[in-house]
Amino acid sequence: MSVTVRPGGRPGGRQSGGRAGSTGDRVLFGLCAFAGLVAIVVLAEVIYQVISGASPAISRFGLGFIWHTAWKPNLFVFGAGEMLEATLVTSFMALILAAPLGIAIGLFLSMLAPRRVRTVIGPLVEMLAAIPSVVLGLWGVIVLAPFVQSTIEPFLHSVLGFIPIFGPPQTTGLSVFTAGLVLTIMVVPIIASLSRDLFLAVPRELQDGAEALGATRWEVIRGVVLPTTTSGVIAACLLGLGRALGEAVAVALVIGGGSTIHSSVFDPGTSAAARIINEIESLDNKLHLDSLFYLALILLVIGVLTNLAAQAIARSVGGQQAMLIR
Repeated sequence: MSVTVRPGGRPGGRQSGGRAGSTGDRVLFGLCAFAGLVAIVVLAEVIYQVISGASPAISRFGLGFIWHTAWKPNLFVFGAGEMLEATLVTSFMALILAAPLGIAIGLFLSMLAPRRVRTVIGPLVEMLAAIPSVVLGLWGVIVLAPFVQSTIEPFLHSVLGFIPIFGPPQTTGLSVFTAGLVLTIMVVPIIASLSRDLFLAVPRELQDGAEALGATRWEVIRGVVLPTTTSGVIAACLLGLGRALGEAVAVALVIGGGSTIHSSVFDPGTSAAARIINEIESLDNKLHLDSLFYLALILLVIGVLTNLAAQAIARSVGGQQAMLIR
């Protein structure tokens, strides 16, 4: 039995529903365009409200707000220097610790672990990212801070005490260092999950070719897998950095609430996000609120610049890799 297929039709001569198909396409396009428009409107509204709220503080303090360290609401004196310093220290500490850990976990799950182990550990790592920040902060206060105060800080001070950042241990364990450790726990699953997916996406033919030439597993990872995924891994690390820069609740619970810049990470401090969440409901005056908006605007700019840097690095490294493959 023969089957007739007409141009633009279906087997048996049945015409496709062109009008219905075009209607469905238009509906789908409209829904997707509406969703994209909603995202743009929400983003524009957030940016507008933050800039509008920060405008009085910007007019009064200018760019000096960024590096001035005094924060005295009752005297109408505000400066973000101490908060931004603590924010950058805790975030980059988390990145330095979480990047090698996350990449190593990603390599283990994608290339080294047996399948049974992979199916158990992989979901557990992803579940770590699902822990609410307030729960992680509470765990940091009850469990991590006492351990840091009694064990980690004395050890680091005894071994690396000649470096100013590892000063004398404090009495509570609530410090910039503890906040950095909590952020590390929050960033590791992000980098690990993304890195694992990147490593699994490396063409198997490249790995088999290297192994056929006598390369060991470590040589395959060093010479094939890591160079191929460099741009993606960098983007994953910057995404984790963005997560650390904006965290507020967990950091507010474990950072200690210091009000001055210290050379030692074992001293308490206050990040920008923690300052906002701690003081937004106890305002002393209108300028106090405007200054908190100014802090939020600085965090917003840092987050945008971080994402733009990740995209630029990914495009640059990705282009170089494509040229090498050709």
